Amino acid sequence: MDTNDSLRVASLWHSMHAISQQLSPTVGCLGIELLEADTFDLHCFQSLTGTKFFVVCEPGTQHMEGLLKVIYELYTDYVLKNPFYEMEMPIRCELFDINLSQAIQKDRVALLGR
Repeated sequence: MDTNDSLRVASLWHSMHAISQQLSPTVGCLGIELLEADTFDLHCFQSLTGTKFFVVCEPGTQHMEGLLKVIYELYTDYVLKNPFYEMEMPIRCELFDINLSQAIQKDRVALLGR
C-alpha cells in the first residue's frame, strides 16, 4: 500500500469511527474498535489525544490490542520525540520503522509459537 492508499484508508476509517460514535445507542461509545470482514479484520486503537492506530490482519487473529498498544508506545518514543516530525503528516522516522518491524516480527513469532 502506498502513501496515498494509506491516507485514503485512514480518512475513510476516521469518518466511519466518528459516525459510529454519534450513532451508537451506547452512552460513552468510543467508536469502532474492530471491523470483521470475510477476508480481514481491522483493529483500531485511539489514544487519549485522538490519534488512531489500526492493524489489518487475517480474520480471527488474536492479541491485536496488545500489538496496537506497543505501536502506540513506539510512536510516542520515536515519532513524537523527533524534533523534525510535523503532526498530521505521514511518519518518516527510521528508528520508528525499525522498531515497528521488530515488534510486528516478534508478534508474528509469538502467534506461530502458540
